[in-house]
Amino acid sequence: MTATHDLGTSPLTTSDLFRSVFRRHASGVAVITAQGTRPVGFTATSLASVAAEPPLLSFGVGTGSSSWPVLSEAEHVGVHILGEHQRELAATFARSGADRFGPATGWRSGPEGVPVLDGVLAWLVCRVVARIPAGDHRVLIGEVTMGTAAGTGRPLLYHQGRFNALRD
Repeated sequence: MTATHDLGTSPLTTSDLFRSVFRRHASGVAVITAQGTRPVGFTATSLASVAAEPPLLSFGVGTGSSSWPVLSEAEHVGVHILGEHQRELAATFARSGADRFGPATGWRSGPEGVPVLDGVLAWLVCRVVARIPAGDHRVLIGEVTMGTAAGTGRPLLYHQGRFNALRD
C-alpha cells in the first residue's frame, strides 16, 4: 500500500476546515457548572470519558469564555448530561451574555457547592485534577466524586451546528 498526498482534498490546515469536519461528528451535549462569587456554566460537546479507575473525564473550555475565570480556580465542577427535552437549556448555556442561572433555569446548590441543574439525564460532581493548555482552550480533567444517573429520557445530540434528538 502506498500513501498518497493527492486525494483531491484540501489538507486539514485551516480552522474553517477543522470546524467543517467536526460539524459532521455527532456528540452528546453536556453543561458544565462551577461556583465562584456567582454560578457559571457553559454548554460542552467535548465531554469524554478518560478512565474508569479512577473515574476520570475531560472537557475543553475556551480561555476567553465568561466561565473561564471561575473554572481556572474551581476545585470542583458539575457535569450534566442533557436530554432531548433540554434544547433550550443547551442553547441558553451556549449563548454569550445569557442569564444562565435566571428564573427560567431550575437548579440548586449541590455537593461541594456546585450548581446542579434540574431535569437532566445524569449529573456528576468532579474534583478538578488537571488543567492542560491546548491552544486557546484548556482541557480540564475531573475525577468523579459523586452523582446520579437517575434521570429518564433520551440524550440530546449536537450535529451540523444544531441540537438534535435521536431518531428511531
